[in-house]
Amino acid sequence: MQKIILFFIIILMIACNNIPENMQNQYHWPENALPPVAAKIPKELLAHNDKRIDEYYWLNDRKNPEVIKYLEAENTYTDTMLSGTKEFQDKLYTEMKSRIQEKDESVPFFENGYWYYNRFEEGKQYPVKCRKKTTLQAPEEIMLDQNKMAEGFKYFSIGGYVVSDNNKIVAYSVDVVSRRLYDLKFKNLETGSIFPETIPNVEGSDFAWAADNKTCFYVLQDSVTLLGYQVWRHTLGTDPSTDVLMYEEKDNRFNLSLTRSKSRKYLFLNPKVNEFSSEFLLLPANSPEAKFTIFQARADQFQYEIEHIGDRFYVLTDWNAPNFRLMVTPENHTTKENWKEVIPHNNSVYLHQMEIFKDFMVISETKNALSQLHVISFKDKSEHYIGFDEKAYTASLNINPEFNTDTLRLSYMSMTTPFSIFDYDMNTKKRQLKKQNAVLGNFKQDNYESDRLWATSRDGTKIPISIVYKKGLVKNSKTPLLLYAYGSYGYSTSPGFSSAKLSLLDRGFVYAIAHIRGGLELGRPWYDQGKMMNKKNTFFDFIDCAEFLIKENYTSKEHLYAQGGSAGGLLMGAIVNLRPDLWHGVIAEVPFVDVITTMSDTTIPLTTLEYKEWGNPGDSAEYFYIKSYSPYDNVDKKEYPNMLVTTGLHDSQVQYFEPAKWVAKLRALKAGNNKLLFRINMDYGHGGASGRFDYLKEIAREYAFLFALEGIAE
Repeated sequence: MQKIILFFIIILMIACNNIPENMQNQYHWPENALPPVAAKIPKELLAHNDKRIDEYYWLNDRKNPEVIKYLEAENTYTDTMLSGTKEFQDKLYTEMKSRIQEKDESVPFFENGYWYYNRFEEGKQYPVKCRKKTTLQAPEEIMLDQNKMAEGFKYFSIGGYVVSDNNKIVAYSVDVVSRRLYDLKFKNLETGSIFPETIPNVEGSDFAWAADNKTCFYVLQDSVTLLGYQVWRHTLGTDPSTDVLMYEEKDNRFNLSLTRSKSRKYLFLNPKVNEFSSEFLLLPANSPEAKFTIFQARADQFQYEIEHIGDRFYVLTDWNAPNFRLMVTPENHTTKENWKEVIPHNNSVYLHQMEIFKDFMVISETKNALSQLHVISFKDKSEHYIGFDEKAYTASLNINPEFNTDTLRLSYMSMTTPFSIFDYDMNTKKRQLKKQNAVLGNFKQDNYESDRLWATSRDGTKIPISIVYKKGLVKNSKTPLLLYAYGSYGYSTSPGFSSAKLSLLDRGFVYAIAHIRGGLELGRPWYDQGKMMNKKNTFFDFIDCAEFLIKENYTSKEHLYAQGGSAGGLLMGAIVNLRPDLWHGVIAEVPFVDVITTMSDTTIPLTTLEYKEWGNPGDSAEYFYIKSYSPYDNVDKKEYPNMLVTTGLHDSQVQYFEPAKWVAKLRALKAGNNKLLFRINMDYGHGGASGRFDYLKEIAREYAFLFALEGIAE
């Protein structure tokens, strides 16, 4: 008997010695820290004879000192709870930052006689926007030094810039609040002087020069809803109060964008509702005082994109083609009865984007949740695809402003291949690597492995999963796995590379992306099956992907983590209500969780634009469907997983008060002792910090939270 006992003692000692050193120390959460408790002030909300009581509606007022006091108390509590990870967070930040090549430069692209590029200086947060005339051996001209421009601001972002046709003036936009309300400014590139006029509340990248080098068109935003709704014409050097209104959008479901055609002949004005309806209006760039004319009138459930070349327009449209098809039409006869088909509709291939050259056209497509680039010759009508070898990757069109070239610039990356830029000769079919983002330190691509898996959802639909881990991983139930997804707005979550995530993989984590319905990974039906009255498919797909990964022995409930942001944060809110037992920890970043209240308030930014995504609560059927899954409305008295929730006080896309109310309600109702942490960035908005290093501090905090739950101490 003693021998048997001794045998098991020896086995236990061996097992303990085989536990990785960094996993032998469990994190000790502070025991005496008490979370803040938000006051309950009931507010009755009534719609369709349905009464809801919102006890935390008062948190909507960011000007209320009690609201700020509560948010600051939440930050103090989170900092206290994670105080024991402070050194670890610093280590993670330094580790992730050390992989970034601080002195760096983008691949130059050629446009209208100049080579344009960004360069980063060592230790600096922001890029310097530069150019060189004619050749790369010419002297450098600094257009915008964002580091100097950002001095004195906690947040600083250039939304976009456009250079005039004579290359002398740059128009650029600046946001110093992180509210996506930009100021439009102008700089003389010959003298370096800034023009006196500033135009506030413009869309960040929606402005364009006319061909006369003195007229600039811009889109004005509604400062409350943040919708671009007017186009104005400005003459350089004049008072903006004298600007001329060129167009006003009356339908508040539509948002305006404005660009110059690649041919530079036209200005394109595009009113659009996300993945539902679009319209283009044209204005000749050499006639700035002319009026915009309609290319093809809008209609519900009818979208199109256009590009101009020579005497014709190419049209990418979903007209009788859910996955889009390519059409062509004469320049002077643009209505759809004149459109002729070039590439027909394909049920298994989604057409995303087109790029036009003098002798070639390139179509960006998606098939089986993988991107592909389709090259077509105008000269001999031949066509081919650019091949890629990895199981899960992302290939896309890069910056291609020149018409008269046979070279396509494309981007490529995978979960193990850093972001790379290639120049591809469309005649010889040879590609040249121009740059691959450097990953400093001991990174070796061969040390990591990625794969494409397919889970089966409860309705029998096959769901793709992209997965990456350190090579040599032995699958078992104790492996920590972080599962990420978005699944909304027809946005496809591409399998890409992140040097920051190496800090997860190197500590034994598996990272996976669930390509759930609501994106476009498998075409337009994939999106339609995950929106409006089909939205719950998105949540069920994610849960079923998690169950699949557990069944395949990649992890277990005790080591499974979930992450999503914005609409992906709604996903997090839904899955913890539906299956709180399935996750050991959840990170919900800037989560959209109070869906029914937000979509009922047309004064909240971007609400009306999104009726075709979530539904209009003015319709009773849509109201009750939204209510049935809205995370805030479905919080209940049960044990929730460990959770870290983040937001930004100045968030323009998901208002800070949504996660604030959600956390307050969770605190009041949740059972058990699992952690609930809430971190509010008081200086930033939806996208977090603006500097190229500062955002790593936020990632370090999130990773420290996961590692604390997992018992990883260094």
